[in-house]
Amino acid sequence: MNDKFKLLDQKKAEALLGGGQKRIDAQHKKGKLTARERLHFLLDEGSFEEIGMMVQHRSNDFGLENEKYLGDGVVTGYGTIGGRMVYVFSQDFTVFGGSLSETHAEKICKIMDLAMQNGAPVIGLNDSGGARIQEGVVSLGGYADIFYRNVRSSGVIPQLSAIMGPCAGGAVYSPAMTDFILMVENTSYMFVTGPNVVKTVTHEEVTSEELGGAITHATKSGVTHFACANEVEAINYLKQLLSYVPQNCEEEAPALPYTAGNESRPELNSIIPENANQPYDIREVIEKVIDVDTFFEVHKLFAENIVVGFARLAGRSIGIVANQPAVLAGVLDIHSSTKAARFVRFCDSFNIPLLVFEDVPGFLPGTDQEWNAIITNGAKLLYAFSEATVPRITVITRKAYGGAYDVMNSKHIGADMNYAWPTAEIAVMGAKGAAEIIFKGEISEAKDKNAKWKEKETEYQTMFANPYRAAERGFIDEIIKPEETRIKLIKAFKMLENKVDKLPKKKHGNIPL
Repeated sequence: MNDKFKLLDQKKAEALLGGGQKRIDAQHKKGKLTARERLHFLLDEGSFEEIGMMVQHRSNDFGLENEKYLGDGVVTGYGTIGGRMVYVFSQDFTVFGGSLSETHAEKICKIMDLAMQNGAPVIGLNDSGGARIQEGVVSLGGYADIFYRNVRSSGVIPQLSAIMGPCAGGAVYSPAMTDFILMVENTSYMFVTGPNVVKTVTHEEVTSEELGGAITHATKSGVTHFACANEVEAINYLKQLLSYVPQNCEEEAPALPYTAGNESRPELNSIIPENANQPYDIREVIEKVIDVDTFFEVHKLFAENIVVGFARLAGRSIGIVANQPAVLAGVLDIHSSTKAARFVRFCDSFNIPLLVFEDVPGFLPGTDQEWNAIITNGAKLLYAFSEATVPRITVITRKAYGGAYDVMNSKHIGADMNYAWPTAEIAVMGAKGAAEIIFKGEISEAKDKNAKWKEKETEYQTMFANPYRAAERGFIDEIIKPEETRIKLIKAFKMLENKVDKLPKKKHGNIPL
């Protein structure tokens, strides 16, 4: 019996070494942790239970039968983060470059199935050279098996992807279908085709980092939601992100204990500049309204004219969408619309109430926007808000012009409560443009056209550039002083916590893609 125990211990020790000490040392030299070290930092101490440690590939082509490793390049199992169950897979670059084989894929699929059956998040730590070429179509089939489960799991359990190394070819599509992607600067990259193929086909000279590095995807494409300085920071972001979301679509996000105090915030009364064209940072408004130091911004470096992220209000998790007047005056454009729409849909999928801060002068004009489908992309945000059944509250701080007023969670598309500050301007367009259209005849006939234009602009501004007309119609529920915002929001979200709203029976809607 002792010999059998010894053999088991020997095999476990072999599995723990992955591709061997030499390759582990090479991984460390690149500034990267091993698959198991990543899980050590991610999960609660002593909570990890491994599944499939003894799995080996079954390929006999190209000499693979002579090179086998226990675990076959991916560590899978379950554990807890902050005491809450999660399922994890961590690809091991020391084994065949983390390449995906038939059995490697089967291990990932097994924990994805368990996660769905038990209603808990899946976290993937990706570090893979792609499909194992020697296995041909079975490795491609393995990817498709994973993709299928990504889609089945979408909106049912949270799915998080951390890219810790290369992620190329078919490998990129699984993270792309998960809820959030984190990348590590200088050591991780994502692309469908690498620099060599790009050079061959388009003759462009580009590095892996330029083509698909963390900063590229965080700023240019928006593929990644977080660009992290190192792997430990990425792991800490994963933990923080999970603290705001529930285990599955049937549950509520965990709430923290909260003791009410003085909820008035008089500093907000002076935050809006006297000049309506002067910018201010919407993050200052957010920080003053929410619980102290709880704002966790998502997609910070992409489409900066809109700000999205999680926060806590009286201990409860909420999602925030806010126009950013400090960037492009807070206009809606293609990227900001899709960024916000995806965030809204995530929050709605997982029962996270939505808070919207609105200061939007309209949609960004121009041929670039029109030719690249601002109509379809702007409609995505409109669709996302209209479809959302979670509690939804809007606070208009300043401008709410044109179609953008409708899109930004207006009363007309199902918002539960709509507040406006006295500084709010709710109108079809800015006073200058409106005066030019409405009073065109009078202005053209006037001796001093500029003076007449100014006069009519002021007339329109007095009549429409305020929140009172909208309040008269019931489109605004209450006009409040800025200092009261936090008090009103805490009470309103409390009032809405048992909200029940169901969409009409259907297979699914057809969001404008």
